[in-house]
Amino acid sequence: MSPGKSNTAGNLALLLALSTLWGASYTFIKIGVETIPPVTLIAARTLIAGTLLLAILAGRGISMPMDGRNWARFLFQACLNSVIPFTLIAWAERTVDAGLATILNATSPIFTFLLTALVTRHEGVGGRKAFGVAAGLAGTALIVGMQALGGLGQGLAAQLAILAASVCYAGAAIFGRNFKGLDPMVPATGSMACGAALLIPTSLVIEHPWTLSPSRASILALLALSVFSTALAFVIYFRLIRTLGSVGTTAQAYLRAPIGVGIGVLFLGESLDGTAWLGLACIVAGVVAMTVPARATAMSRA
Repeated sequence: MSPGKSNTAGNLALLLALSTLWGASYTFIKIGVETIPPVTLIAARTLIAGTLLLAILAGRGISMPMDGRNWARFLFQACLNSVIPFTLIAWAERTVDAGLATILNATSPIFTFLLTALVTRHEGVGGRKAFGVAAGLAGTALIVGMQALGGLGQGLAAQLAILAASVCYAGAAIFGRNFKGLDPMVPATGSMACGAALLIPTSLVIEHPWTLSPSRASILALLALSVFSTALAFVIYFRLIRTLGSVGTTAQAYLRAPIGVGIGVLFLGESLDGTAWLGLACIVAGVVAMTVPARATAMSRA
């Protein structure tokens, strides 16, 4: 096997691993919130993951910046990328299946493009991207719209919370362009640390974690979520950014949705109705249309 093919195979294996780790996070959250309240679960997640990422940076000989400007940015990024969306998803998964949460959260690239088009306006709207937006929003409307027909219950509120988390992730992706001068793992570590700093006191005040009796399954799910689906996933993600580039790495956005649904079906015994499967197909098609480079699409047609 040539070095080029070996590198390609390795990158694809890492991409599949990343998609699996992030897809599994919804199942880990579902198991975790069974006996651990949402804020406490996410506070522990950010603390454990931030500590591990800080250790990895130290092992690489990279120091965190000490200036207030960067830490203010880390704090804002933490709100967009962990504090708000992590907590919203954890709260929602008390009533929403992990598979459905995976599908709805897969809309992040679509909201990223919409915010880019409406706010920064540095990216044009071509026919393929317009189709992607339409398909993704149609899939979302199918899932959430059917729930809305049943009334404004907790299920609908939870689904809307996951969509709000997706909008936060979209904002984080756009704001992340402000960290160009830093090693990519530095803002990830800084945002996790800031997230823990915000969430731990909130957890202590609101949920009194010392009074909890979490199950063994929830504790193991929390550890897996923190170590594998957060810290390890970030390490793989930034490795792929260097080898595949940012566009190639976005493939995880449409791989993790079916993988996450499959994990929920396999390990939690979940099932999706026909509308949810159709919504999944629309959302994945929309994300693919928006993230596959036009050049690659043209080559595939040749």
